[in-house]
Amino acid sequence: MIERPKPEYRSGIGTDIHELVSGRKLKLCGIEVPYKAGLSGYSDGDVGLHAVIDALLGASGLGDIGTMFPDTAPEWKDADSKELLSIVKDMLEEKDWEIANVDLIIHAEEPSLVSFKGQMKRNVAGLLGIDFTAVNVKAKTNEGFGDVGAGDAIAATAIALLKKKFRRTL
Repeated sequence: MIERPKPEYRSGIGTDIHELVSGRKLKLCGIEVPYKAGLSGYSDGDVGLHAVIDALLGASGLGDIGTMFPDTAPEWKDADSKELLSIVKDMLEEKDWEIANVDLIIHAEEPSLVSFKGQMKRNVAGLLGIDFTAVNVKAKTNEGFGDVGAGDAIAATAIALLKKKFRRTL
């Protein structure tokens, strides 16, 4: 009888926050959201994808976004966060991890993100190469509290679940 190894699962949490500034496009979860301001940051400031990246890196034990893509490295200046997520996805595949699911909360007082959640969900699922139903995107306000509540920043929190791929050896 062949004994199968027990499945291995790991979860990770990611967070990010950036200030809203004029003169930049607002990118969230890899899509452009029409708004009067965008997010500051060394890259494109996409807090949604940054939180997902941190959650995936945390679950896999591969560090964090600041270590992987430091804001002191010129190659990451104004980087598209979709490309950063693609690099992390490739690293997970090399380590035999598959993404079971991602749950993401975008914290923003403005703009209203209700009409963008489906597009964000589809985009994150597509970038990760996972089923649409394995991604959830929620939009919350901060009820007027803190930098997010004052409309000065947008934040994100994500959790990801990874499952180790079973490889049959002969």
